[in-house]
Amino acid sequence: MTEQQLNAPPPAKPPIPASGIRHINRRHPDRFTVVGNHLTQHRELSLTAIGLAAHIQSLPAGAKVTIKCLADRFPEGEVRIAAALRELEAHGYLARTRERLPSGQVITRTVSYNNPPAMTASPPIPPPAPTAAQPAPITPSPEAHRAAAELLTDLRRHDPRLLLSARDVRNLAPATTAWLDRGIPPEAVSRTLTAGLPTAPIHHPAALLAHRLTELLPPPLPATPRPARPDPLQNCESCDRAFRSPEPGHCRDCTPSASRSPAMAA
Repeated sequence: MTEQQLNAPPPAKPPIPASGIRHINRRHPDRFTVVGNHLTQHRELSLTAIGLAAHIQSLPAGAKVTIKCLADRFPEGEVRIAAALRELEAHGYLARTRERLPSGQVITRTVSYNNPPAMTASPPIPPPAPTAAQPAPITPSPEAHRAAAELLTDLRRHDPRLLLSARDVRNLAPATTAWLDRGIPPEAVSRTLTAGLPTAPIHHPAALLAHRLTELLPPPLPATPRPARPDPLQNCESCDRAFRSPEPGHCRDCTPSASRSPAMAA
């Protein structure tokens, strides 16, 4: 019996492209990070922001990602890194909130999203765990909530990209009320929230505003006004006695005689 011969041709190799990139991929057995094409091929993020997002996603939990730490690690500098972080916040890849520890120290908590929710929805921002020095936010009164809601709803008049849903307004009202409770006029709050917005489309306005309301909240005014500084000491031009006055001149005893006209003196 004749032995059967197998003449099946070997599988065809993929054609080599005539131009453009050619990939030679090897499997990573360890030390790798999965990064989505929605980030690496993002058409609205700068190359700096894309690279920075990939770097942050590769870091272990608890790693420092402050602007200063990143500027020490990369050659771009603090200005470009800060701008890239704002881009990532605007597109939902990053969220930063400030928290006061029981010791009084204020820290910034950063959350990285490797696959943000759909562009039509705002990414959830996990609230920091309440502490003795930072209890859970108090629900504002109906009047305060109404004033905060009107301020937030009116932001789209300043920039159409800051269009908020009714749910976003309810969630942001307590943080907005904190500004109004500190005596800051609504016009000043709106001006702060809308100043220096990124030029790229803002897909998550609620996340951007939540960051600004927390990060830029001014401290409360002192409970009592600072005492006025006393006037400086002056030497009387008539008797050379020391007295306090904002400007040089005559002391109180010499002022009447110095102010008399020559006609009266005669």
